[in-house]
Order: sequence, then C-alpha cells, then structure tokens
Amino acid sequence: MPTFLYEALDAQGKEVKADIEALSNKEAISKIRNKGLFPTKVRAKGGAKKVKPTTAATVKRRRGVGRKVKVKLICQFARQLSTLQDAGLAILRSLRILEQQQKPGTLKRVIGFVAEDIEGGSTLSEALGKHPKVFNNLFVNMVAAGEVGGVLDVILARLADFMEKAERLKAKVKGAMVYPIVVMTAALGIVLGLMIFIIPTFATVLDDMGDGAELPWLTQKLCAISEWLIGRKGVNAGMVVLFPFVVLSFVKFIKQFSTGRYVMDVMKLHTPVIKQISYKVSVARWTRTLGTLISAGVPILEAINIARDTSGNEVYARMLEKVHHSIRQGDTFANPLRASKTVDSLVVNMVDVGEETGDLDKMLEKVANNFDEEADVLVSALMSMLEPIMILFLGGMVGTIVVAMFLPIIAIITALM
Repeated sequence: MPTFLYEALDAQGKEVKADIEALSNKEAISKIRNKGLFPTKVRAKGGAKKVKPTTAATVKRRRGVGRKVKVKLICQFARQLSTLQDAGLAILRSLRILEQQQKPGTLKRVIGFVAEDIEGGSTLSEALGKHPKVFNNLFVNMVAAGEVGGVLDVILARLADFMEKAERLKAKVKGAMVYPIVVMTAALGIVLGLMIFIIPTFATVLDDMGDGAELPWLTQKLCAISEWLIGRKGVNAGMVVLFPFVVLSFVKFIKQFSTGRYVMDVMKLHTPVIKQISYKVSVARWTRTLGTLISAGVPILEAINIARDTSGNEVYARMLEKVHHSIRQGDTFANPLRASKTVDSLVVNMVDVGEETGDLDKMLEKVANNFDEEADVLVSALMSMLEPIMILFLGGMVGTIVVAMFLPIIAIITALM
C-alpha cells in the first residue's frame, strides 16, 4: 500500500509531521482527519528523482516563453489531455501528441518544455509549475492532486469545466461594459465635434445677426464652453479627450499595490448598480475555486491559500487569509467567515452545513452555481436598463445643444415680427 507523508495541525494548533498508509490521497486525508488532525500538506512518499541539469543552452532556449496564453487554449489543452489519459496513454506520449497538434506559439513551446522535464524525471505538476504565466497555482495544484489520487483524467476534465465557466461569466460581465463605453465614447466625440467646429461658426453668425442683443442664458453658457475648448490652440479639448485615459492609467497604477487594489474593490462592492454584480461574481469565483480544490483532495489550508491568490478581489483575499489563520488555530470555516461580514447568511449557513456533513466541496459548488445564475440575471437586467438610459443621455446632450443654438434665432425672428 502506498505511503503518504503529511504535515498537520492538532486541536491546539501544534504542527505534526508523520506518514500514513492509504490507497489514494483522498483516503490519506480522510484517515488524518479521523485522527482529529487538520492536514496542511499531503504527498506520496517516493525516492528522489533524477532530473536533467538545467544548462545555459536550455535557459536560453526557454527564454521568451513568459507570455500569457489565452484561457480558451488552456481549456482545450486540459480537455484533450484528459481524453488521452482516459484512453490509457502515457503522459509523455500524450504531451508529444498535443505538442504536434498545436499551432506554432507559446503554448506549443511550453508543452514541449513540459515533456522534456517529464523525460528528465519531473512529475507533470512540477513541470507545469515552471511556467506560472501559462499554468497558474490553481491548475498546478489540481494536477498535483490528480497525480497523487490517480484520477488525473477526471481532474483535468473538471479543470476545463471550471475555467470555461469562469471565463464565460467574466466575458459576460466585460460584454456588459462594452455598450456603455461605446455609447459614451460616441457621445463625447459628437459633443466635442459640435462644440469645436459648429458652435464657434454659429456664434459668429449670431453676433452679426443679433445687432448687440443679449443672447439667451443657455446659449451664452454653450458659447463659453466652446471658447474654453478651442482656447490655448485646442489644448483644453485635448485635455478633455485625454482625461479618461489618465484616469484609467491612474487606476492601473494603484492596482499594482495591495492597498490600492483593496480600496478599488471596496468601492466596487459599494457602488450603486454594480455592487451586487461585483459581489455575486467575486463570491462565485472563490467558492468555486475552493470547492473544486477540496473535491480534488487538496488539503483545506492549502486550498484556501490558492483560492485567496486567485480570488481576483482583495476584499475576499484578505477575508480568506483570516479564515486560514483561524483554521490553523483550530477554528471552523464558518465562524471566521461569519465574523468577516463580507458574505451574506446564505453563504455562511451553506458552509456551516457543509462542514457538519463533510460535504463542504459540494456546498461551495452549490453556492457558486447559485451566484453564477444570479450574476447572469443581474447582468442581463443591467443591459436592459442601460440601453434606454444611454439613448436618453446621448439624446439629451445633443438636444440641449440644438435648443441652445435655436433659442437666439427664435428670439430674433420673434423680434422682427
């Protein structure tokens, strides 16, 4: 029977290191938990592998494969590798087949390097871990769990499903933002065109026709804005055009820091209209990640660390950090989650029931599925609301300019009559 080395925490939070015999990684974790311990790391016991030394030529050849690969391609790779493993092919042969099928590019080269590392004695997860920009922590740790448990084909298929669902939701949310951005850009372009090219000419005509008469208040304000935009040889108009790009660059800059990301994420979770969508998407992401990892047999503390690093929201990343610390101290998952007040009672109760019944992974998956569906409904509702709002906004701006232009003409005609 295989032997597994493990590290765990007892009820007092003291670290325990030992080994245990089990048929699979899942069974090993179950036996460790039955001893009243909380496993933090479990791996199969085995001799040291002979790995080919990394030469200067190898380093030079692998340089430049740090570019990211589209999620769609990673999903295809995971699903195809799962099919080949289910058919009983050796992992090395499977990788060589997939390498030949790939179009020239980053992924093809990375698969080749992964195959070389496996030939040198590395495991698949170790080889994948050398390319973090292509295969993230979630992917590598799921593969490692599949290797230890002997269910690599199942884990790869589950990974592909997980990534496809996450990408679909991400694409839908991004798609919802495209429409207002396009409309606002068009509105800004139309208004700037009117203010820079049409209004100055119209103001000159009105001065010639008005014979010193005072223009209506709305027309005066419009002409003043137009003069400001074309002033300083168009520098002011350029500032207006560049302003959105400056804001985006500033946001991108502050997101490089943990505090900046936290502030931005807090703002998203409290901004009217989008706060519910942001909440549902964020919770669905970390619960699905955590549920998928636990179902694959990854120890709970390690799974929480991975879910924290891939949550995509600093608020929930910090919450998971506190949960991790509490579990290390012997607490349950539900108690620190409830104390954080970052999720509603439904999520806390589902986690609580999952811990009591031993089906935490299933409960987390249900929460993720439920929140995914609710996020889809909210995004669809937002799209339905945005269309008329954007049309009214654009029409209102152009209409205001047109009215301001015609008010003095109507006044002149009325005076002549």
